[in-house]
Amino acid sequence: MDRRQLKTRKAVYAAFTELLKEKPYSSITVQDIIDAADIGRSTFYAHFETKEDLLNVLCNEIFEHVFSEHLTGERTHDFSKEGNNILAELEHILYHLQENRGFISVVISSESGEVFMGYFREHLAQVFERETDRVPANVPRSYYLNHLVCGFADTVRWWMENECDPKDAVNYYNTLYLRSPRSL
Repeated sequence: MDRRQLKTRKAVYAAFTELLKEKPYSSITVQDIIDAADIGRSTFYAHFETKEDLLNVLCNEIFEHVFSEHLTGERTHDFSKEGNNILAELEHILYHLQENRGFISVVISSESGEVFMGYFREHLAQVFERETDRVPANVPRSYYLNHLVCGFADTVRWWMENECDPKDAVNYYNTLYLRSPRSL
């Protein structure tokens, strides 16, 4: 994508985010997005087929790096030496979500939140797959995986509302979900 296309996408993303703050997702039209981004209709359709496609593309772009298979050193954090450490991966995810906090907090609190969280849970399931070797013998593997994924997804919702440090949120999650299961 060239600079002009990137600039257009950035304008569309910003306009879409602002519109989500103002009204429900179902009330937003492509024309609203076009007007707010100050672009032409053909320009919008050169990038996206529908507003649903816009939301899908936006989620995929955010998750593309957030869920990269290899952790690398970055400006705000460096987990590159952590190897396959699930806690480092979860903290890495939160740092990247924090970079997109404005958009994500608007999206998850709107009607489109379930679309976003659906994508998020799909990606999380891949992260947690290797943790299923710790499944208690009497618990179905799919149930255990669902428990880890949904628990972290809810942790992210809580974290977005409470704005605590990513490391603290991961530690809370670890305490409740990842440590060995104990009877109540």
